[in-house]
Amino acid sequence: MSRVSQAQARENRQRVVEIAARLFRERGVAEVSLADVMAGAGLTHGGFYKQFASKDALVVEALTQGLTEISSRLAPIGETGRARFLDYYLSPAHRDAPGDGCPVAGFVRDMPGADADLAATYAAGVEYFADKLGGTAAASTAVGALILARATAGTPLSDRILTEALASLSSLDEVVGVPTGQKPERVGLGTAGSGSVDAD
Repeated sequence: MSRVSQAQARENRQRVVEIAARLFRERGVAEVSLADVMAGAGLTHGGFYKQFASKDALVVEALTQGLTEISSRLAPIGETGRARFLDYYLSPAHRDAPGDGCPVAGFVRDMPGADADLAATYAAGVEYFADKLGGTAAASTAVGALILARATAGTPLSDRILTEALASLSSLDEVVGVPTGQKPERVGLGTAGSGSVDAD
């Protein structure tokens, strides 16, 4: 059997990172085995250690992948784009798709006791997210509401949490003068290259 080319090896490695990023956000790091990740990527378990030093190393790369995805969508937004981004962020569609959603919310359960590399990567992601959303209070409201909405999914409370958090952040926009009259294309949080998400 011929050896895997370097290009194919890089492609396989990236696929493992992307699958891990999705599974970790969906189920939590502790609930996802390396066998789960490799099977999801269509690869054998034995090939893992040819590409990664450990599961901990993969977790850092998976978090970085998720943060890269959200950064690509946050980077171009302006003030009106921020309002539209929050409109999707605090939506049932985002609540119900954690695997393709925000890594700040998706990895939060794994952060207590995290090693230094993972903690530093996560903290940098939180700071970036807060900066793009206009401050720590806005980011905390959005992320906290999303986490609570997921924890109460299937109940009227879940929808109410999303609705009231969005209203609260919209009121803050009015206070600080963020324009909301224009309606640019909605920005989503799916995997890189998937484009914007329109929930209409």
